[in-house]
Amino acid sequence: MAVPSFSPAPPSGGTRLTLFDLPLDPVTLEQALDRLGEWMFRAPRAPHTVVTLNPELVVQSRAQPNFAAAIRAADLVTADGVGIVWAARQLHGQEVPRAPGYDLVRGLLERHGPELRVFFLGAKPGVAERAAQNVARDFGVQVAGVHHGYFDPADDGRVADLVGASGAHLVLTAMGAGRQELFNQYWRQVLGAPVLIGCGGVIDVLAGSADLAPAWTRRAGVEFLWRVGLDRRRWHRVPRLLQFVRLVQAERRGRGER
Repeated sequence: MAVPSFSPAPPSGGTRLTLFDLPLDPVTLEQALDRLGEWMFRAPRAPHTVVTLNPELVVQSRAQPNFAAAIRAADLVTADGVGIVWAARQLHGQEVPRAPGYDLVRGLLERHGPELRVFFLGAKPGVAERAAQNVARDFGVQVAGVHHGYFDPADDGRVADLVGASGAHLVLTAMGAGRQELFNQYWRQVLGAPVLIGCGGVIDVLAGSADLAPAWTRRAGVEFLWRVGLDRRRWHRVPRLLQFVRLVQAERRGRGER
C-alpha cells in the first residue's frame, strides 16, 4: 500500500496537546463515548478515525513517518496507556484522563446495543467470528460483517470495499499497531463507517481467546505490567517502554528541567 501524506485532523472540540509531534485529546472516557455516539448517530455520516495512544505507538511511529502521519490525521486520539498520562504530566503539567481502547469499545456496545452495526475486522481467522457471536449475544448489536486480519496489502482495496458495503456504524480494526491505523486512514472514504477504531487485541478479548487484565490493574493503569509478567511473548515490548521513558526524560532535559 503506497501511503500518501495525510493532512492533520483539526481539533474536534477541546484543546489538543502534543506529545513528540503527535496529537493527544485530553478527554475522559465518557466524553469520548459521547463524541463517538454523535459521529455515529447524530452528525452527518462521515468517516472518523480513532487512535488509542500508548508508549509503544509513540516509539514505533518515530521510525515510521507514514504511521506518525496517520496518527496526526486521526479525528480522536485518546490516552490508552498510563505511560501517556505520565508523559503529559511530565511535559505539560496536565493530568490527562485515560480512555483505553477496550473501554471505548465496550462502552459503545453497552450504550448503543441493538441500534449499532459493527464490522469486526482483524485477528486470526475464526477469532473475529467468535467475537461477533459473543457481542451479538451479550449486547444485541447487529453484526455488519466479519473478516480476519491476515490478508496482504494487495487485498486492502477488496476488504475496504467489503466493509464499505456493510453499512457499519463502527469498524473495529485489529491488525497490529501501525498497520491498522494506516489502513483506517488510507481507506477511510471507502470504509465509510462513521467511526473506525484501531483496537489491537480487543477483538481477541471479545472472542475469549485473550484475557482482559484484572480490573484493579486497569484502574491503576498497570495492566501492561500484568500482561508482560505473565506472557513471555510480550517481553520484546519492554525495550520500547524503556525507550519511551528515555524520550520523555530527554525532552525534559532539553527544556532545562529535571
